[in-house]
Amino acid sequence: MTSPFVTYLHDPEAASRPAFVFGDTTLTYGELATRTHHYARGLAASGVCPGDRVALMLPSCPQLVIALLAHLEFGFVHVPINTRYRGAEVAHILTDSGASALIAATDSEAAAVAAGLPNPPRLISPTSAPFAVPPPGQRSQPPQLEPASPDALGLIIYTSGTTGRSKGVMLSQRALAANVGATTGLWRFSKDDTLALALPLFHVHGLGLGVLGTMLHGMTSHVLARFSVEGVLAALRAGATIFMGVPTMHHRLLEHLDAHPADTDAFAGARLFTSGSAALPASDHERFETHTGTRILERYGMSETGFTLSNPYDGERRAGTVGFAVPGYEAELRGDDGRPLVPDATGAVGEPGEIWVRGNGLMDGYWQNPTATAASFDADGWFQTGDVATCDADGYFRIVGRKSVDIIKSGGFKLSAREIEDVLLGHPSVSEAAVVGVADPAWGERICAAIVRAPNASDTSDDELADALPPWVSERLASYKKPRAVIVLERLPKNALGKVQKHRLRPLFDVHQPG
Repeated sequence: MTSPFVTYLHDPEAASRPAFVFGDTTLTYGELATRTHHYARGLAASGVCPGDRVALMLPSCPQLVIALLAHLEFGFVHVPINTRYRGAEVAHILTDSGASALIAATDSEAAAVAAGLPNPPRLISPTSAPFAVPPPGQRSQPPQLEPASPDALGLIIYTSGTTGRSKGVMLSQRALAANVGATTGLWRFSKDDTLALALPLFHVHGLGLGVLGTMLHGMTSHVLARFSVEGVLAALRAGATIFMGVPTMHHRLLEHLDAHPADTDAFAGARLFTSGSAALPASDHERFETHTGTRILERYGMSETGFTLSNPYDGERRAGTVGFAVPGYEAELRGDDGRPLVPDATGAVGEPGEIWVRGNGLMDGYWQNPTATAASFDADGWFQTGDVATCDADGYFRIVGRKSVDIIKSGGFKLSAREIEDVLLGHPSVSEAAVVGVADPAWGERICAAIVRAPNASDTSDDELADALPPWVSERLASYKKPRAVIVLERLPKNALGKVQKHRLRPLFDVHQPG
């Protein structure tokens, strides 16, 4: 049985249809089939076997997509590496995964790291023979390889490692097909759509909903080498009907529209804008709709669970929420004792609880880490996400934060960092905000906030702005929720998907600062 992600590679009617556009390079489905099979032949000839792990450290480029589809069709395990990772991080992934091959530029740091390992993987350059355009006589020759089983391991995605050494999340082809298919079906993806794909292709967001979503539906993707406002506007003007982003991307689009409102014309032909990978401030929802007339669809997921919760395509897309369980999933809130939280008389669960999920798109487990796998699942197959949420009377989940970093225990209260961040973002001089709890002998944890000034906020000094924000919060929330320390930064530390790295903020605060 052929992988569902390569169905359109074998469809004669799709052969001339553009699949992926990389700047001036367009790959049709027919050309992609030829290039994919040529690469698979070369990979097998180099001694790499189905089931072997093949690591890639590449920018968003045709070679990455060619390799991914060949790996899925013939059973090689695709192991993407974040292009921002450095030596120790790359070495950990190569060693932990036991990669047989690494696809990377010969002069890259990754290649040097690989060469220094005790058992170095084969290095395959993206300019080497397997990635070359094959001569015409080879165009119809499929590789002598068996199609992958639906249950075969498709991807190993390494977590961001913010709570320890990164772990390899094992995602089977069956789980990927079920989850990506359900989510993109919910959002009405079709062959008539064109996707503006600015997400990095080393993470399940860009690879899953982006590349694999494109392939499941036989549509077209305009792939940006990296996110830029100008690149997204150009893709929209070229006919893109869908844009999927992270909050940082949407915020930059909004800053541009604030300054150049005439560019809202570029958004007229698009039918869907989604946000995920981090919480989108409710204020950005409202601003986007004001500018474009379109409401962003926010969703929630993680590498281990795929795309898990989504606002509806039809129906109310409620700002500040991530909607309901995607088809194929169950989701519920659990207390610290692991028991489901009981809704009140209205049907709402107002007490924050950890999101537990169960469904057909979950990971098989962590690669070679049975202890961590066992600790993440209960006996009935429920996965403990570590993310905390509430649920309103209509069933919409609202993310409160990460259990370990976004729930602050201060003065005997359990507080949501996100609630405080939303209020800070309502201040006209604040463009970004991150709230953390810092150990304090009197409070347990002291509420501390790091903010970035809005571009037009030049009428006050940093110190004056920092002094003004605690009263701003206490006027809108209970006074015990106000920050006890505020610092102004040029930028917040973030990973490649725009998630704030809060563990890097705590050392910046003087916990004895009066507040």
